Amino acid sequence: MNFPSELKYTKDHEWIRVEGDEAVIGITDFAQRELGDIVFVDINTVGEEVAANEVFGTIEAVKTVSDLFMPVNAEVLAVNDAIDASPELVNSDPYGEGWIIRVKLSNVADVDGLLSADQYKSEVNA
Repeated sequence: MNFPSELKYTKDHEWIRVEGDEAVIGITDFAQRELGDIVFVDINTVGEEVAANEVFGTIEAVKTVSDLFMPVNAEVLAVNDAIDASPELVNSDPYGEGWIIRVKLSNVADVDGLLSADQYKSEVNA
């Protein structure tokens, strides 16, 4: 399993990559393996402020639907259009082409409270 060290992680299995006052968010390699084949991602919060730990959308696999939780307070700026046509990108490249949303961070320092790659690895016993 892959745990890029430059990312921060949540106990809900999302990752976040900070880019200035914006960030990209997706689900972890562990999460996509647990879910299985991703068939649909539903995000209806574009343009909205979403508080940390609140649901910003859902991800649907063949056998289940899971909520997606916002790692920090942020405004949803955009959804990855590529995953509309090819949701399997979340499975094949969860940290790259399979990213889910881009956000504007309310406070960049909030990211410091999230898990490091090593902490997340311990969380999932990997």
